[in-house]
Amino acid sequence: MLSDKRSIKETEGTTGSPKWDWPTKLVVGLTLVAISIWLLVQFQNFLGLLFSALILSYFLHPVASFLHNKIKLPWRLAVTIIYLLLVLILLGLLTWGGITLVEQIQNLIRFIENNINRLPALVEEITTQTFQIGPFTISPLRFDWEQITNQVVSAIQPILGRLGSIVGSVAAGAANIFTWIALILLISYFLVVESEGIPGQLLKIRIQGYEADIDRMGKELSRVWKGFIRGEILVVVLSLFIYSVSLGILGLQFFFGLAAIAAFGQLIPYVGAWATWISFGLVALLQANAPFNLPSGIYMLIVLGVGVVINTVIDNILRTKVMAENLRVHPALVLLGALIGVQIFGFIGIIVAAPIMASLKLFLHYIIRKMSDQDPWKDLDLREPQETPKWMQFFKGKWQAFRKWLADLIKKFKGWIETQKTKNKKGS
Repeated sequence: MLSDKRSIKETEGTTGSPKWDWPTKLVVGLTLVAISIWLLVQFQNFLGLLFSALILSYFLHPVASFLHNKIKLPWRLAVTIIYLLLVLILLGLLTWGGITLVEQIQNLIRFIENNINRLPALVEEITTQTFQIGPFTISPLRFDWEQITNQVVSAIQPILGRLGSIVGSVAAGAANIFTWIALILLISYFLVVESEGIPGQLLKIRIQGYEADIDRMGKELSRVWKGFIRGEILVVVLSLFIYSVSLGILGLQFFFGLAAIAAFGQLIPYVGAWATWISFGLVALLQANAPFNLPSGIYMLIVLGVGVVINTVIDNILRTKVMAENLRVHPALVLLGALIGVQIFGFIGIIVAAPIMASLKLFLHYIIRKMSDQDPWKDLDLREPQETPKWMQFFKGKWQAFRKWLADLIKKFKGWIETQKTKNKKGS
């Protein structure tokens, strides 16, 4: 007993815990890497869920901070209100839009499957026709179209069968989808609540001597992901709206399902655009009654032309304006990231392929600069400041004017309440 007390007193005078030597650090580091790889392999199916929860937490944290700082709501109450509203919105979208979208895509795939065998006859009919446009006479070249279209049909039919089974399994597994959404919301809720409204507390990492690097890396990653949230999601939503209106005006069947395919195709370079155009062309060509009594071939060309024009405008004007310089990643790398991401994270890996590749590019840049004993932030410090787009300046000005008007209105309302209180006191 006495020796135990003496040993405690002796340790109290030491400078602290003993340092690990290099072999110990190496063994512990390799062990942690092995355990991490084993956990990733064993729980790969849950990576998409955890990643989705992190993205949702990052997206909703600023909204909760606004309610907490500006409206002075308690942090837990602000977070709870946001997530309750989100649950109500999701329930509305899933019961209306989600069911409608799944049904439209199922009907679209079934329609193409049932009519794909008509494709050789339709192509043969189109290629034997002569089109008169004003003074010009157009006659398609004489290829063996029947053999070509038969090969196309044989290649498309297995793909359609797999797509049909996938969409059918999604519809049949609605309960499983609701469970995953509930888990994502629950994990995200606890992440945001436990951050207690402190900036940078959502994922707090502190390594002695690297505080400045970690803070700078956090700012750069925030720039990348904010650019994705502000840009890519806006592009998808606007694409869904533009394609829905355009295809609806053209009288194309299953226009909402096709618009959803085109909108989510914006997330995948090259492949997304080709999938959009092929689906547009097949539905337009196989549609029984083309609007305005147009020939099937002419109607298909009009639909494809409209789709190409919309896609070009989105890529060269809308995407350039909203994405700016935040996600400077080559489209081929984004496509590669989507192929890898879908294997690791599932469907969410396709959606977030661009910011993940941009984040990996940033980490790789940091590692290479540190290994060559160079300042990892020098190139980023020399980066030219981004010019705020005119459309953003316009909306920012309108938002500032609205905030000023709202503040004046609240001030007048408070003054009116005080006046009424004063009158009531005098009357009593």
